Amino acid sequence: MTKRMNINADMAEGYGPYDIGNDRELLKVVRSANVACGLHGGDASVMRQVVMQARDNNVSIGAHPGFNDIWGFGRRKIEMRSDELEYLVAYQIGALKGMASYAGIEVTHVKAHGALNTMACSNKDYALAVARAIKTVDRDLIHLVIPGSELEAATRELDLAVASEAFIDRTYEDNGMLTPRTIEGSVIRDPALAAERAVQMVQDMAIISRQGTRMATEFHSLCVHGDEPTGLAVATAARKALEGAGVEIVTLPEMMAV
Repeated sequence: MTKRMNINADMAEGYGPYDIGNDRELLKVVRSANVACGLHGGDASVMRQVVMQARDNNVSIGAHPGFNDIWGFGRRKIEMRSDELEYLVAYQIGALKGMASYAGIEVTHVKAHGALNTMACSNKDYALAVARAIKTVDRDLIHLVIPGSELEAATRELDLAVASEAFIDRTYEDNGMLTPRTIEGSVIRDPALAAERAVQMVQDMAIISRQGTRMATEFHSLCVHGDEPTGLAVATAARKALEGAGVEIVTLPEMMAV
């Protein structure tokens, strides 16, 4: 049986006249897009443009909610009440649903962005706030999370659909979490190295920390960061290598339907 895998990327993170990432070309490579919803990046016009292009490329779309932090690109930690965080996430999911209507497609998943994702991976109150927002807005949405995190536990606790992801372009720590971006080498920008890692991860269903620890990990999707200048090259190399290894690249809903 042919092995299948999803590749997702963060997109629509430009704002007004400012472009971040090559969304148009990246949508020809990945099969799922995490669309910024206006708070850490993106605006209504950018969101609409990306969902229209996603439709044309048969790419599934998901909400990519983050903190209200344009200047910090959503990568600065913010302390909030959990109920206010819940409403902030629900607001962003709703925004993408509105823009998706222009393309006549459905929002299929949610993936938290940046510092929100990092904090919710270890903070149960934040994790439950994100999961409650998903359940309230659309309980059929797939929640894309880091395996073994509080986000995964909260999603299962609320009986929601959960998919886990590994990262093509980020290194890991021994606890299975991503290496902080403040550490040199935490982002992998070499397409050949990223492609080699992607094939190894899928074939072994495991991640390897930068300290050398191998961790068996079930995941449904591989992520590449579209805001990185090397994002398109990394995604292209990874998909080519995976397909060369006999892996079929599918959308996240198709992956979860297996």
